[in-house]
Amino acid sequence: MPPQTLAALTAVAALLAIASAPWALDAPWLNFAFKPLATLLIIVHAWARGSQQPLIRRWILAGLALSLAGDIALMWPRGFLVGLIAFLLAHISYIVAFTREHRFLAQPVALTTYALVASGVLALLWPSIPAALRVPVACYVLALTAMSAQTAVVGLTARDDRARGRVLMLGGALFMTSDALLATNRFALPLPAATLWILATYWSAQWCIASWLKPRTAGTRDR
Repeated sequence: MPPQTLAALTAVAALLAIASAPWALDAPWLNFAFKPLATLLIIVHAWARGSQQPLIRRWILAGLALSLAGDIALMWPRGFLVGLIAFLLAHISYIVAFTREHRFLAQPVALTTYALVASGVLALLWPSIPAALRVPVACYVLALTAMSAQTAVVGLTARDDRARGRVLMLGGALFMTSDALLATNRFALPLPAATLWILATYWSAQWCIASWLKPRTAGTRDR
């Protein structure tokens, strides 16, 4: 399937999932049908890439699969903790993939910037986070911060393909934005059209991460 067609299908699935929100069509079945589908299509996008990077490809696919599990868990009222753990493991998978390319947190400025942003958001939300969730949330924020900082490491030090490095760096920033919006909406105050902003930045981030894998070249096979 041409990448442009796959991107269009992913966008349509994402829009239909977003449209399920009460402020839009108020049709929960759209969310159950199209939220997993949007992530599955991103997995298809990643699957067709990275044949020259088999180890990196496996870890990216693992991260996307764990993200799909998290997506499904978060659709259920009692699935927040399960979803949080699934996404924490997804970020660890991404970190492993990115560190195959560049040394872990090799850019202190990137880590400092993301750490300041994440700690600032966490400090603002901390009083509103239930006591039972504080440790899991803090662990998740730590993994998210390291993952996002590592995308910046790759983007800032990319040599062979700076365009892909910048795409990955954008993905890290979008993931941090999406989760900050989600946490604010869940623990602090309801945001207007929250589903739109949270999911649009989330799927854009995942698409960027999948797109970091090198395009398949003629004669290569999946491993």
